[in-house]
Amino acid sequence: MAEKITMPRLSDTMEEGTVVKWHKNVGDKVSEGDVLAEIETDKAIQEFESEFDGVLLYQGIEEGKSAKVDSVLAVIGQEGEEFSTDENQEENSSKEETKETTETPEDSKSDEAPATASAEIPEGVNIITMPRLSDTMEEGTVAKWHKKVGEEVKEGDILAEIETDKAVQEFESEFDGTLLFIGAEEGKSAPVDTILAIIGPEGTDVSGIAKGGKPQPEKKAETPKESKKETAPTQTEVEKTSKDTSETQHPTSNTQQTSGGNERIFASPLAKSLAKEKGFDLAQITGSGDNGRIIKKDVENFKPSAASVSAQNYVKQESKTVANSQMRKVIAKRLAESKFTAPHYYLNVEVDMDNCISSREQINKINTDSKISFNDIIVKACALALRKHPQVNSSWKGEETLIHGDINIGVAVAVEEGLLVPVVKNTDFKSFAEISSEVKDLAKRARDRKLKADEMEGSTFSVSNLGMFGIESFTSIINQPNSCILSVGAIVQKPVVKNGQIVVGNTMKLSMACDHRTVDGATGAQFLQTLVTYLENPITMFV
Repeated sequence: MAEKITMPRLSDTMEEGTVVKWHKNVGDKVSEGDVLAEIETDKAIQEFESEFDGVLLYQGIEEGKSAKVDSVLAVIGQEGEEFSTDENQEENSSKEETKETTETPEDSKSDEAPATASAEIPEGVNIITMPRLSDTMEEGTVAKWHKKVGEEVKEGDILAEIETDKAVQEFESEFDGTLLFIGAEEGKSAPVDTILAIIGPEGTDVSGIAKGGKPQPEKKAETPKESKKETAPTQTEVEKTSKDTSETQHPTSNTQQTSGGNERIFASPLAKSLAKEKGFDLAQITGSGDNGRIIKKDVENFKPSAASVSAQNYVKQESKTVANSQMRKVIAKRLAESKFTAPHYYLNVEVDMDNCISSREQINKINTDSKISFNDIIVKACALALRKHPQVNSSWKGEETLIHGDINIGVAVAVEEGLLVPVVKNTDFKSFAEISSEVKDLAKRARDRKLKADEMEGSTFSVSNLGMFGIESFTSIINQPNSCILSVGAIVQKPVVKNGQIVVGNTMKLSMACDHRTVDGATGAQFLQTLVTYLENPITMFV
């Protein structure tokens, strides 16, 4: 009898897996213990072994494609044996033909996501749902559509840019066809697994699949009368009022009223972000996008006049509400959970940085390719101190405490909408130059929202540095599941006592927040003693 093998759950947070490589092809003989495939989870790539003997009759997922846990991965049986995979088709995210059903829309009033609506799916039509692009993602925001309804789409084409709680990622199509329906407009959010788009043969009626939401008309058939649902002005309306550009884009009739009664200006998320960064008032900018929408290049090309700057300053004094981004929502949730579940306490020390300053100067004279920063030295010193005090490199697990074998230090990076913590893996084995290069790369991509999910996971200790902003000392909230986070202040020149004499010295204050469930006061204090020794005598890090 043929045996169905499903996508295994290879980690506690895994919801889907990607087949990186097949080690067996259809028709190949398979023995128990043979490696069938390499599967990429949310944390690693693992070899997956067969539990059966026989012949590989079926591969449910192509190389490079993903599928949910428990969907059909492969079928093994006797050569020529008949088999069926129908019972798994509704959950399988591959391109297999969807199982037909005679159930009518009225009979299927379930609580499932729209992607599983019971309306019969026409042949060749593929439903694309909002993907889960990070382990904490609950909903996504469409930052930009790269395809419009009615346009041809090919496998591998970028459909949209989706903003998660951690980054903005490009989302590619897995199918060929015509974009028939868009489930979320630009700037709007939708829960994970709800309909994001529908792709199929041109002209196909997919209104029944949308489950209460009508698909947008195809581009070639669109007229002003057919697009009444748009909140932005139509092209016809724009042309009629082109004598006064500012009135065309921002009159009361062409803006959307928010729940609080405020008027919304139509601009792409990227344009809004750029305007905020430059201090521009969107009301002063002329939009060149569809229906007068303000896009990135409009902000880049905007030249504010003295009068508009004055008006802008006045506008900035008014109160307004700003929608919280996915990143901000998750940061708020996680910090609240950390603060109210982990009993925080704080240890403070002051470090003599004179030797560290001299050592850094010498290192940078030798290493001209990549200049190391004080933060790079601190990160390396923390990694070495953690090796000597493994209890600090731990996580609370309720019934047990996990002492991590690897030392992976998260480095907090400030971004426009909050904070990201990319991770330097196996930090204790890396040189100053390697740490410096990696931190610079991670920080740049963090600010550009280009980090991958696995580059922000797996930290065992965190460092937050506000010294570059002139902050002398502060405390941080623990980045769980870490047990500790080190807060680094500015290096300050001040009078100090050395050998009984008052001299000018350079000092830096450190504050470490500790989870009392895993790290006692004495343990934390001993760790800081070791850390101070490394920083005050950097040569000891080479011993």
